[in-house]
Amino acid sequence: MIQKRVISALLMREILTRYGRHNIGFLWLFAEPMIFTVGVTVLWNITNHKSADGISITAFVLTGYSMILLWRNMPGRCVGAVGPNASLLFHRQVKPIDVYISRLLLEALGATISFVILSFIFISLGLVNPPHDILVVLEGWMLIVWYAASISLFVGALSEKTEIVERVWHVVQYLMIPLSGSFFMADSLPEQARDILLYIPTVNCAEIIREGYFGPGYRWHYDYNYLLAVNSALLLLGLAQVREMSRNFTPDA
Repeated sequence: MIQKRVISALLMREILTRYGRHNIGFLWLFAEPMIFTVGVTVLWNITNHKSADGISITAFVLTGYSMILLWRNMPGRCVGAVGPNASLLFHRQVKPIDVYISRLLLEALGATISFVILSFIFISLGLVNPPHDILVVLEGWMLIVWYAASISLFVGALSEKTEIVERVWHVVQYLMIPLSGSFFMADSLPEQARDILLYIPTVNCAEIIREGYFGPGYRWHYDYNYLLAVNSALLLLGLAQVREMSRNFTPDA
């Protein structure tokens, strides 16, 4: 109960600090990712990009770019997050893990609301067909949230030890975008390239989300067991790294 109250307070503090009380305030939480996704969708349609196998480019970008915002923003908010909030740690009820959880919840909530609202809008306008199986979409979405949260804890805790992690991670994120599965279908790749890229968890998650969205009319490639094993291992590594960092971190450092 104490941790729940602490995280709720940190959530409110983060919202007010990031978005303030003016204009539309906390609505920027999901309005901002919506603007990014709509902008990319418009650009791809204007430049006459075509997706594979007749899938609507709007639906393709919706399922892909929404996912990018999720796994890119969550670790970004955790890198170097504890240092600026060191004064809060003077309160014994507040722990570094609470800072991470509050930020992860905020980012996951914003990206999820953006994805849901844009889906309703595009479906209403006839730009996208309704999801074939919403439960499979939800399953894939929860798996990418799990992956992003695990990576966030690991990278966030490491970043408190050295500034190099923050600089290297930004480069890694940009390099991962074209390899994340957001802008291609695994079945369209050569078999050897596909087998290699399927070791990247985001590629598996993208395939699951799109299977739920577009249905069984296409060939989807993913490995549930591999994805669960990788996410579990990353989560354990992340929690272990946060625990170690918490033991050595002092508020006045």
